[in-house]
Amino acid sequence: MWYAFGIMGTTLEFYGTRSTWRDVADAARTTINREAGAGEPSAAWKKRMLLAEHSPIRQLVFRWKWVGLKSWVSVHLVRHKFGIDHFVSTQRSDRTGVDRNASRQDAPVTHECIANAQAILSISRKRLCRQASPETREAWGMVVEALRANGQPELAACCVPECVYRGFCPEFKCCGFAKTPAFEAAVAAYRGGARPNE
Repeated sequence: MWYAFGIMGTTLEFYGTRSTWRDVADAARTTINREAGAGEPSAAWKKRMLLAEHSPIRQLVFRWKWVGLKSWVSVHLVRHKFGIDHFVSTQRSDRTGVDRNASRQDAPVTHECIANAQAILSISRKRLCRQASPETREAWGMVVEALRANGQPELAACCVPECVYRGFCPEFKCCGFAKTPAFEAAVAAYRGGARPNE
């Protein structure tokens, strides 16, 4: 288990995955009528699979828990429903002994998730965007950093905001990042490792 601490008083408990990149590679081999392989796939292969977003990446399933997450931040995150399940601590009066009507929107909750790699990529596009609230970006950023620190650097590197993923900003109200040299560098880093079209 790995712990990260955020500036908003939230703790992230990261429990890792029960699956492996070998599982992903074997699923990919099944789709092309090949026998299971052996060994760890290369970092370059992992990055290409993540950029391609082929179905075998859904073999990678991760579990984590935010403790002390603000309720309104939890509400932002629980909006995501494809490839992810949420388990959020109740605020029901009959369970907590506290009048729910008196609870503030920033009341701390425990929010546990289990999600596959595809969901993590998709959520990152929305929750790492500079139009997302800073608190929500920070909470999701904790997950990305936990992935990086726990042997998933390729997945963490592919967790980018929508503008980096698409190469332009599709938002109605652009933050301006897509017009900076830092944006160009982020796009190049994201696309690094992809094989040009042949």
